[in-house]
Amino acid sequence: MGKKIAVITGSPRKNGNSFAMTDAFIKAAEEKGHTVTRFDAALRSVGGCRGCETCYKTGKACSFDDDFNQIAPVILEADAVIFTMPVYWYTIPAQIKGVIDRMFSFVVGGKDISGKEYGLILCCEEDDLSVFDGIRQPMERSAALLKWNLIGEVLVPGVLKVGDIEKTDGCQRAAELAEKI
Repeated sequence: MGKKIAVITGSPRKNGNSFAMTDAFIKAAEEKGHTVTRFDAALRSVGGCRGCETCYKTGKACSFDDDFNQIAPVILEADAVIFTMPVYWYTIPAQIKGVIDRMFSFVVGGKDISGKEYGLILCCEEDDLSVFDGIRQPMERSAALLKWNLIGEVLVPGVLKVGDIEKTDGCQRAAELAEKI
């Protein structure tokens, strides 16, 4: 039986390298019978958490109604959450950070989202793998708090220009990540 997967992207480049890996992952996951819901955070309107702690008091994840309230129920129901993004200035891109920060609503709202699987599909311009630490470490800490289980990471260095991913095995490795769900 297939699982429900939420894929949350953080790149504003529709034809960029992380989108190519995202597409490869989704195709492989759907071929395995999983149901995938994709949320392109950079192409949506999601603000940062305001710390008001009124989460779920209005029946929605966040009292401030933006596109986060569309992805929140998907995350809540998902068996697995896959985050895909490029590294921006050695950390999580702002375009996806709002979604990650607003996941605080599950904690404040008393929603048990423990036991989910999660994965990372990341790329960066530099060849140094430690560049990914600015994403990996906060995501590992967040997952520990939420009691999520890492199923795998696809880390592809040395890509910048659109299409550079085709010179790597990044799309193949992203598709293989679907095998772990």
